[in-house]
Amino acid sequence: MYNKNFKLVITALILAFAVYQFTEGYIGNGIMLILLSLIFVFLYFKNEFILLAFLRLRKQDFVGAKKWLDKIKNPSSALVKKQEGYYNYLHGIMVSQTNMNEAEKYFKKALSFGLAMDHDMAMAKLNLASIAFSKRRPQEAKLLLNEAQKLDKRNMLADQIKMMKDSMKKAQMPNQHYGGNRQGRRR
Repeated sequence: MYNKNFKLVITALILAFAVYQFTEGYIGNGIMLILLSLIFVFLYFKNEFILLAFLRLRKQDFVGAKKWLDKIKNPSSALVKKQEGYYNYLHGIMVSQTNMNEAEKYFKKALSFGLAMDHDMAMAKLNLASIAFSKRRPQEAKLLLNEAQKLDKRNMLADQIKMMKDSMKKAQMPNQHYGGNRQGRRR
């Protein structure tokens, strides 16, 4: 795992060598080196370990995704701000299966760092709404759910949001035992 600034230094060195190749008349080498430097620029903004963790997560391989994320030792120096948000977002998704308190912490950190895509922000807020609802904080859950719905412009999470709203409505309805009379009958 290379520091994010190291990737920029490598890019600058490759570009300098590409300019040298152009001055020597090796145009093909110069063009190839410029293309090679673009790979390091891409990896500056899109961390390779986070990309590999996303691929593992798409296959529902949580152990493999965690293994790739664990290779990032110091996220604050290795990642740009948005990538640090995705680092926490991925941790939140993986931990949400087992520990809701820790998942809430990761999702809040991910939102504070920022995520590049609206549907990722919507997913994080939907997960936070679910956690808030399970912790009996219905007002916070409702607010987060509305924010998630606004961010979900392509309706990718419409079914999950609808199910969450339905379960919130069911939980808010008073329990009606014995036809609405809780006292039972005395004879």
